[in-house]
Order: sequence, then structure tokens, then C-alpha cells
Amino acid sequence: MNKQIQNLSAVPFQDTVELRNEMIACGLHLRDKLGYFISSWGNISVRVEEGMLVTPSRITYHLIVPEDMVLLSWEGRRLSGNRVPTSECEMHRRLMLERPDVGVWIHHHGPWSSVLAGMGKALPVVADDMAELVGGEVRCAPHVVAGKHLELALAAQKAIGPDAWAVLLANHGVVCGGRNIDEALACCQIVEKSAMMFIFGSLLGGVRVIEEPLWREERERYLFRYGTLEDVKDVLQENTSKQPTLETRPTKTGKT
Repeated sequence: MNKQIQNLSAVPFQDTVELRNEMIACGLHLRDKLGYFISSWGNISVRVEEGMLVTPSRITYHLIVPEDMVLLSWEGRRLSGNRVPTSECEMHRRLMLERPDVGVWIHHHGPWSSVLAGMGKALPVVADDMAELVGGEVRCAPHVVAGKHLELALAAQKAIGPDAWAVLLANHGVVCGGRNIDEALACCQIVEKSAMMFIFGSLLGGVRVIEEPLWREERERYLFRYGTLEDVKDVLQENTSKQPTLETRPTKTGKT
């Protein structure tokens, strides 16, 4: 792995009302627009300065208010919030600790990733956007019976590996991440699209998998060069006497 990538750390967010509302809006989008959340099944965690902010358990997203979010310490203690945290909070906590480069995790039950989870199959890198944003093969953790929260957390932590911002959970669903909420949401969508490509491609005679050196090159470009003049130097004709100022407008996903 590129040492520059290996040393990445996500910047913690401030725990604000705006952030909590963004988590609620993300959950509603995943449920009502994308269909990845079903009722209260689906949860979100965000790395904040004090620890980890998670969505509450067994409350549908149109009823959640900012005060319902639960703040947990990195040791798993509840620091604030009167609600019960998502039952998969330990999985979120261990994934946060395992992958300091991720600031947000979203666990959902999207249809295409759930097909692969039901088969217990990993998702190879089959698309450029998967190489760039997801960052590698999405491995599949073994099946864990519902309610065995610690066992599920340990299985996901062991399976995720150092590369991809996602891990499949056998017979269950998937967890997708990113440095912020919008990037994690994009990761969810790209994993779903890539799973669909892999499933249909397999039915139609086979899928062209991107080789590891190539997807690692694409990942490095996305993280460090995308959106910069360095990325387009092979096609952009510059006036050497006057270099343009690149206006950088930060986007939540990191892509424009």
C-alpha cells in the first residue's frame, strides 16, 4: 500500500445540531430515495471530536430529532443522549478504530450488495469509480446470528482489511464509509452499482476485473490529485507566462 494512503487520518467533526440534522437527512435519503434503509433498519456513525456519534435504535428516520443521536466514547461508554444507540454501535466503533482514515460509516441493506452478502461473496473491483472511491475489493465477513453484536463487530473488523471503504456482512448487508457523510453516501451508491455490474456480468459470461496495480493507481489519483492542475497536466494547455489560480471549492464528496 502507498505509504501516503496508509498514513491518512480522517478529521473529526464538531458535534453540532447541523451535523446531527445532516445525519437525519442522510438516513431519510437512504430510506426514501434510494431504498437502502428499510424502516429503522440502517444506521450511521460519525467520528467527532469527543468520540463517535451514532443514530438511535428502533426509531424510524422521519421521527428522529437531533437530540436522539447518541455520543459514545472510544471505549464504548455512552457520553450523552437518552436513547439506546443502534444495536450495531460496536461494529461502528470497531470499524472506526480499525480504519482511522474513515470519518463516517453507513450500514444499509441495499438490494445488490445484499445479493452478494447472501451468497457470502466478495465484490472485486469492476469499475473505475469503485477503484477510486471505494478503494479495493469489498470483502465479505462470515454470517453472524442477529443479536450477537460483539461477534458481528469482530467479524466486520477482521474482514474489512486496509484498503476498501466497505465490507459485506454475510446474509445481512453492507457497511460503507468515507471521510464525510456525502462521501460515505457516494460509496454506498458505487458499491450498489458495482455489485449490480458484477452480478449481471457474471450471468452474461464473465466480468472484467480491474487488476490490483491499476485500481491502486486510480485510488491514489482520487485521494491526492483529482481536482488539481496536476491531474490534467497531460491535456491542459497552459500559458507558461501566467499560471491560472485554481479556485478550490471544497465539496462534501471531494469530487466536482
